[in-house]
Amino acid sequence: MTPGRTQGTSEGGNVIPFRPRDGRNSPSQGAPADVTDGLAKYERSGGEDDYRHRMIMNVATLVFTILLATAGAWLAVTIGDMRKNQDCYLSGRRNCTPIDVQSLQNR
Repeated sequence: MTPGRTQGTSEGGNVIPFRPRDGRNSPSQGAPADVTDGLAKYERSGGEDDYRHRMIMNVATLVFTILLATAGAWLAVTIGDMRKNQDCYLSGRRNCTPIDVQSLQNR
């Protein structure tokens, strides 16, 4: 049998020969040393920190998050009301639309 070829067995299965791992891919060794060398470019320099800009960005992010949560809650309530009205109509009932009595009395 030549290396890299499969050999059929009496049951019809194949035997696949595996190559041994070389030193680079061995899980017993730690991470290569050159991985940590590239992290130096991400370190902060000794320059000034723009505190004002960072706080403005934090406030802008907070406002955006609050708006997004509010829009999500409004959407959930609207979908719930629409589902309730659809269930009412599909069950064959009438007068499913809520009537605002206050607006009728102010006329």
